[in-house]
Amino acid sequence: MSHSEHKTDDDDRVFKALASPIRRRMLDILKEAPRTTGELCALLVEVDRTTALQHLRVLEKAELVTGRKVGRERHLSLAPLPIKRISDRWIGEYARAAVELLDRLE
Repeated sequence: MSHSEHKTDDDDRVFKALASPIRRRMLDILKEAPRTTGELCALLVEVDRTTALQHLRVLEKAELVTGRKVGRERHLSLAPLPIKRISDRWIGEYARAAVELLDRLE
């Protein structure tokens, strides 16, 4: 697999992870502060624990969340680099193009 194919697969995983409102809510919660798995699941009243853990696995596969074991608990943290990579590649480029277009229109 070439480097660009690997990057595309990584981006696909991130976009897939961000497509779900539940997963975006999980990221918002973790953006506020790291949480244990139990704390995160308790804050997601709209889904049961099993469903929350399935969503969490998608976020971890996309490398948007990292977990480390502390005793019997898993401590979860937001991993912002994949979002920054998406922002730099997609949003940053489009925002620059939009600003240039507005400059030309004035």
